Amino acid sequence: MDTEPKFFETNPAGGVVGQPLSRIDGYAKVTGQARYSAEYNNLPGIVHAVLKTSDVAKGRITGFDTSAAQKQPGVLAILTHQNIPKLAKTPNDAEGKKAIGAPMGFLPLTGDQIYYAGQPVAVVVADTLEHAQYAATLLKVQIAAEKPLASYEDPKAQLYDPEKVQDGKTDGHTKRGDARAAFAAAPVQLTHRYIHAINHHNPMEPGATTAHWEAPDRLTVYDSTQGVTRTQKSLSAMLGLSAEQVRVVTKYLGGGFGCKGSCWPHTILTVQAAKAVGRPVKLSLTRPQMFTSMGHREDQEQTLKIGATKDGKLTALIHEKTSTTSPWDNYAEPNSKIINMLYECPTFESTYQLARANVMTSTFMRAPGEGPGSFAIECSMDDLAEKLGIDPLEIRLRNYAEKDPSTGQQWSSKSLKQCYARGAELFGWSKRNPKAGATRDGKLLVGWGMATASYPVHNSQGTARARLYADGHAVVQSGATDLGTGTYTVITQVAADGLGLPMEKIRFELGDTKLPTAPNSGGSVAAGTVSSSVYLAVQDVWQKLIKVAVLDKKSPLFKAKITDVEAKMGRLQLKANPSKGEGFADVMKRADLSDIEGNGQGRYGSGYEDAQAAANADPTKKDEVGHHSMHSFGAHFCEVKVDPELGTVRVTRWVSVHAAGRILNAKTARSQIIGGSIFGIGCALMENTVRDQNLARYTNASLADYHIPTNADIPEMTVEFVDEHDPYINAMGVKGIGEISMVGVSAAVANAVAHATGRRVRSLPITPDKVLGAKAVS
Repeated sequence: MDTEPKFFETNPAGGVVGQPLSRIDGYAKVTGQARYSAEYNNLPGIVHAVLKTSDVAKGRITGFDTSAAQKQPGVLAILTHQNIPKLAKTPNDAEGKKAIGAPMGFLPLTGDQIYYAGQPVAVVVADTLEHAQYAATLLKVQIAAEKPLASYEDPKAQLYDPEKVQDGKTDGHTKRGDARAAFAAAPVQLTHRYIHAINHHNPMEPGATTAHWEAPDRLTVYDSTQGVTRTQKSLSAMLGLSAEQVRVVTKYLGGGFGCKGSCWPHTILTVQAAKAVGRPVKLSLTRPQMFTSMGHREDQEQTLKIGATKDGKLTALIHEKTSTTSPWDNYAEPNSKIINMLYECPTFESTYQLARANVMTSTFMRAPGEGPGSFAIECSMDDLAEKLGIDPLEIRLRNYAEKDPSTGQQWSSKSLKQCYARGAELFGWSKRNPKAGATRDGKLLVGWGMATASYPVHNSQGTARARLYADGHAVVQSGATDLGTGTYTVITQVAADGLGLPMEKIRFELGDTKLPTAPNSGGSVAAGTVSSSVYLAVQDVWQKLIKVAVLDKKSPLFKAKITDVEAKMGRLQLKANPSKGEGFADVMKRADLSDIEGNGQGRYGSGYEDAQAAANADPTKKDEVGHHSMHSFGAHFCEVKVDPELGTVRVTRWVSVHAAGRILNAKTARSQIIGGSIFGIGCALMENTVRDQNLARYTNASLADYHIPTNADIPEMTVEFVDEHDPYINAMGVKGIGEISMVGVSAAVANAVAHATGRRVRSLPITPDKVLGAKAVS
C-alpha cells in the first residue's frame, strides 16, 4: 500500500476499541500468577546480591575490610572496584555515555571516588538474601570524607549556563521577539518566583534485576524497566556484545513514572555479579535505595515575568529556571516548553542555570518539564486574572492560542475550548464567588481553582507481528512494556477489532527483546505507537490473505481486484457488494494454510505525518509536506477546604476533562487520569524529599517519611474525554494520556488554595506552615 491505512477509516464503526473493558491481566495480578522481575526464582542455582552503599556524599575510598563478611556462611563474592569484572564501555566519558544511552555519566565501582550519598561501593553475593544482607553489614569501607555540596542553594554553589538542558536534548536559550522590551512597556507586569521540592517516583515495585548468563556470550536479564529494547542496547554496549546476545524480559511492571525509563547502575552491577560468581543473581533495591539509585525530580526554582495589557492579553513572557544537577551531567527539566506554547503571546524568552552538587543525576519524572512548568504559568495566569478582576477561565480564553505560538504551526487538533466548557459545566464553575476568602463551610475556607493541561506528541516508531490461525485464534506480538496502565488490554482490543475476532481469541505478547521492537513505555508514546504497529500488522495479514483469495478459483472473490476487496469482522468481501465474500478460515483451509503472518511498523508524531503527506503529494513536491504542532490538551477543576487555624488543605471535589485523540479503553483511560491527578495532588500538598544541606543526604528516604496521598486524601473524581479525531499523529489517531493527567494539577490545587485564603503560596508542597504564612513565597 502506498500509505498506511487509518483505523478510523477502515473501522469507522469501531467495536471493542474504546469500550470500558476490564484489564485482561487483572486476574493474573490478583492471584499472584503475574511474574515480576524479582520473581524468577526457578533459575538454576540462583543467588542473591545486595548493595553496600556510601554513608558520605563526597570522599575517597581508602580501603576495605572484608574479613568478617567473607567468613559468613553462604557468601560467594564481595565485589568492589578492585575486583569486579571489567566492562567494554562505561558511561564515564562522553563517548561511552552516548553509546550506552546511560542516564548518568558515572558508573559506581569504576573507581575509588565517592560522589553522592547512597552510591554503591560494593556488591555482596550470597546463597540467600539474608546471608547477603548480614554480610553487607559486616563489610567495612574506609572513606576519607570531604565536605559535600548539597544544592544550588548552597552559598558555595557555582551557577553556570548549561547551553543545553535535559542532558543535551533541549536548547537552554529560547528567544522569540524582544520579550524584555515588551515586558518593560507592558501596562500590567507580574514577577514571581516558584519553588518546586525534590520529588521521588516511588513506584510500588522497587527497581529489581535478575541476571542469568546462559553461556559466556549469552545473557538473559529480567529487569524492572519501562523499555526492554533500550535496556538491551545499554547492556550490550557496556558488555561489548551484540544486541542478539542480550535478551531483556519485563512481562509485568509495578509502576515506573520515569525512573525505570533508563538502565541504572544496579542493573549492570547485577550482570557483573552474575558473571563473577557464574550463577544467576537477583538484586532488588531496598526502599531507601530507591531514593539514591534511579533518579528524581530535581530541586528547582523558576522566576516568571508576565507582561500584559489592561484587558489581560499577554505581551511578554520571561522564564528563568535554576536547579541542581550532578557532578557530571547537565540534566534539567525543560520547563520553558509549555510556557512558550500554551497561550498566545508575541514575545518569549527563557534561560536556565545549573549548579553541580554531590547528588546523583535527576531524571524524567511524569510530565518532565510540563509538570513544574505548568505550575508557574498557570498560577501566574490566575494572579493576572485576580489583578485585573477577570475570571480565571476567561483570562485563559482571552489568550487562547489558535496555533502554536512557539513554532507558528497549526495544531493537528485542539479541543481545549470544549474541555474548558465541559469541565466548567460539570464543576459548576459559573457559581464561583470571585472574591477570595469569602466562601466558607462552617469554619473551613472553601476555594475553587482550575488550570490548563497540555502535553506534546513525541516522535516514535515501533514494530509488531500478528499471526492469524485458521482455527480462529491469533497471536500478536510487540516488545512493548505494560507499566501497569493497561497495555495488555488496549492492544488486545485493537487486535480484536482489526482481525474481527473476540478478545478471548487474541493473545498479546509483550515485554521481551525477542519480540518485534517497540519504544519505551514513557512520554505517552506507547499506546499510540504500539496500537498503530499492531493495526498495521493486521492489515498486512489481510492484504496477504486477499491475494490468496483472488487467485483461488473456488473463492467468491476469484479474479477480483485486490483494491476492491475489504476485510470486515474476519470476513473478506467486495466493497461494492458485501454479500459476496467468505470468512478467512475458508480461504486458509482451501489454501492449506495453518496460519498467516503480518508485520507492521507504526509511526507516531511528525514522522507519520511526513510519510502520509509525502505519499499523497505531487511527486515533484514530495519534500513540501505539511507539518503540524501536536499536543494533547485538557483542563482540571479543583475544590479545596482549608482549616484557617491548622493550615491543613483537603481536596474535596475534582473534575478533569481531556482531549487526547482516540481513547482506546474508556475504563483504563479514566484510571490513568485519576492516577495522574492523584500524582499531581501529592506533588502539590505532600511530596518533598528533604536533602540535608550539610551532609547532602536524604533525611526521609522511606515511605513512612515521604508522604504521598492515600484513599482518605482523595475525593471521588469526575473524568471525561472530549471525542477528538486527529488524522496526523498516527494510524490509530491516539495521542496518549499518561503524562497530561498530572500537568496543571499542582497549579489547580494552588489556585484553589489562593482563592480560599486570599494568599498565594508559590512553594511546593503547600504544607500547613506555608498556608499559615510562616514560609509563604512572594
